Amino acid sequence: MQNLYSKLIELSESMQYPFHMPGHKRNIDSTPLKGAFRCDITEIDDFDNLHDEEGIILSAEERANRIYGAYKTYFCVNGSTAGVLAAVSASVKKGGTILAARGSHKSFYHAAFLRDLQIKYLPDKSDDKLKIPGTYTQYDVEKLLDDSIECVFITSPTYEGKCSDIAGIAEACHKKGIPLIVDAAHGAHFGFGKKFDKDGEYNSVPKSAINLGADIVIHSVHKTLPAMTQTALVHISGMDGLADEVKKYLRIFQTSSPSYVLMSSIDLCMQEMEENGEEFIEALLDYRNRISAKTKKLKNLAIPGSKIIDDPAKLVIYDTSGTMTGKQIYGILREEYGLQLEMAGDKIALAILSGWDTSEGIDRLIEAVLKIDEKIQKTKINTDTSADKTSGDIVSSEYPKVIMRLSEAWDKSSEDILLKDAEGKIAGDFINLYPPGIPLIVPGEEFSEKLIKEIVGYLNEDLNVQGVVSEPGGTGYRVRIIK
Repeated sequence: MQNLYSKLIELSESMQYPFHMPGHKRNIDSTPLKGAFRCDITEIDDFDNLHDEEGIILSAEERANRIYGAYKTYFCVNGSTAGVLAAVSASVKKGGTILAARGSHKSFYHAAFLRDLQIKYLPDKSDDKLKIPGTYTQYDVEKLLDDSIECVFITSPTYEGKCSDIAGIAEACHKKGIPLIVDAAHGAHFGFGKKFDKDGEYNSVPKSAINLGADIVIHSVHKTLPAMTQTALVHISGMDGLADEVKKYLRIFQTSSPSYVLMSSIDLCMQEMEENGEEFIEALLDYRNRISAKTKKLKNLAIPGSKIIDDPAKLVIYDTSGTMTGKQIYGILREEYGLQLEMAGDKIALAILSGWDTSEGIDRLIEAVLKIDEKIQKTKINTDTSADKTSGDIVSSEYPKVIMRLSEAWDKSSEDILLKDAEGKIAGDFINLYPPGIPLIVPGEEFSEKLIKEIVGYLNEDLNVQGVVSEPGGTGYRVRIIK
C-alpha cells in the first residue's frame, strides 16, 4: 500500500505545476523550510480530503485503525485538543451532564463551555507527596453514576504516567449505557511491543485504553511516538452512531485546510510502529530500566518506579529531603547540564523518554541526577538541614466552590482585581498551571483563602501560572473576576 508521504514525493517530482494554494507553490527555494514545502499541498485531485476521506487518507486512517484495533480511527491535525472537543460534543447533548476528573486538560473545560455542560467531579485523589493528579477505580465512578450523567471523561495515563482502571470504569459506564471517553494523549505508545524478559521493573508498556473497553480514545501521536507536533488520533468503538457523531464535530473543530505534512507524519509514524514497534518499545524499556538501576542508591533525589508510575516513558524526579523544589531540579538540569525536561511542578520535575532517545542522552541524565544528589548530600552535611524547606509554601488544594455553570460565567462581564483581594469573588477566567494545563480554578468558581495561598506559592516558585498577570513594578498580581 502506498503511503501518503511517498505519494506527496511523487507529486513533488512530477511535471504537475501548482496553480493552487498554498502560496509557496512547492518552490523549494521559497524559505528555509523548503524540505517541508515540497510535501505541503491543499486538497487537489488524487489526494483525498480529510473531512470526507475515501482514498489515500482513508487508507492511512485504516492503517492506524488496524494497528490500534478500534472500530474507527480519524486523523487530527489540530492536536488532541480537537479530538477532545469533538469527543465530548459527540457524547453529551447540549446542556447535559458529564462526570469527569478535576485534573482534566483545559480542552475538556473548553468543550464543556461550548456545550453548556454541567460538570460533576470525581473525588480528589491527588498524590499529596508528589503533588500530582491521582487515578480512579471502577468503584470511584460507579458510586457517582446517577441517571443525569450522560458520559464519563477520564485522563489515563495522566501527564505524569499514572493509569486508572479503564477496564473497570468502562464496564461501569456500559452497565448504564453511556460512553467512556479516555484522554490518552500521553499513551499513544501503549499496547505496542510485547512483555519482554527484561532485567528491571519495567518489562512492558500498559495496555491501550482502546483494548480495555473505552468508547472514545484520543492519542497525541507526537507526545511519545516519532511524529510531528500537533498530530493526533481519535479512536471510536462500535457504539451505535458514535463514530458518525465524532466525525461531524471533527469537521467543525479541525481546520478546513488540513496540513498534508502533518497527515503524512502520522502515516509514517504508523508505518514505523507497524514495522518496528517492538524494537521501539524494547529500547524505551531498556532506557527506563537503565535509569532505575543506576539511580537506585540516590540519597536525596528519588525516581519512582512501576509501583507508582505505570508508564515507563515518564520519568518523575523529586527531592525526598525537601531541599529542592521541582522547579529548582528542572532549572539545574537545564542550565548546568543542558538537559531540557518536559515540565516542572511544585515537587517534581518530569522527563519524557521514548524509543528514539539515545544512549548518550540517557547517560547524561543519569550522571546529572547523581551529581545533583551528591551536591544535596554535601549541603545537608554542611548545614545540618534536612527539614522540608518547601512545606507550608503551597497549601494542598480542595475543589473550589461552584457558584455558577462555566458557560454562564464565561459570558458575564468581568474585571481585573488584585489576587490578594479575590477571596469570596467568582472567577471570570481559568487559572492554570502549564504544563499540563489543569485548572486551579474554573470560571464560575469561588476564590478561597487556601486557593489564593496556593496560587501565590506557585508564583513564588516561578512556575508557569496562566491567568494571573503581574502588576508593574512587581507590586502584586491581578486576576479576572465576575463583576
